[in-house]
Amino acid sequence: MDRREWDDRYAASDLVWSAGPNQFVAEVAGTLPPGRALDVACGEGRNATWLAEKGWEAVGVDFSPVAIEKAGRLAAARQVEVDWRVGDVTDRDVLGDETFDLVLVAYLHLPEAEIAGLLDQLAQRLRAGGLLLVVGHHVENLERGYGGPPDRAVLHDPSAIAGMLDDLDVDHAGEVHRSVATDDGERTAVDSLVVARRPI
Repeated sequence: MDRREWDDRYAASDLVWSAGPNQFVAEVAGTLPPGRALDVACGEGRNATWLAEKGWEAVGVDFSPVAIEKAGRLAAARQVEVDWRVGDVTDRDVLGDETFDLVLVAYLHLPEAEIAGLLDQLAQRLRAGGLLLVVGHHVENLERGYGGPPDRAVLHDPSAIAGMLDDLDVDHAGEVHRSVATDDGERTAVDSLVVARRPI
């Protein structure tokens, strides 16, 4: 979807996503000492806000001004400070030369060439020992899971994503499962999780 479509989707309801962090973000980042974090395509800000609550200096970037406005309200309600920015993260000028201890890419679905270019750029922003966390709908979600984009070309293959991270040490790349509450009961989403670290 383009920027206007995302603006419309975010404007249509109080929260498109839950107010709490993604479970895999919480599992991985919850074990880390706080530092400086970047939440890429942060949407309504649930992950960046949670990181700020945990003591991180968090930056959240999204190309939807409606999402960023909602993210600001969420952080204010939780009484934490987050550096919210409207911008396209594929544009290097959005972040300048800033570096981070944690870079989070959660459910950002782009064609392979675009995601590879973005991940290369983001890997360069990691400080020594810094962590890159990439979570998204797995390619197998089309056949075995629930929700997510119906276009295989933008779904995540953890092995392929790991292969894009030449400068990082990959700690984990694989399939993970997430329970989703629906009107018809619990369903299972098949996700991809990749965790990689810049060597010290």
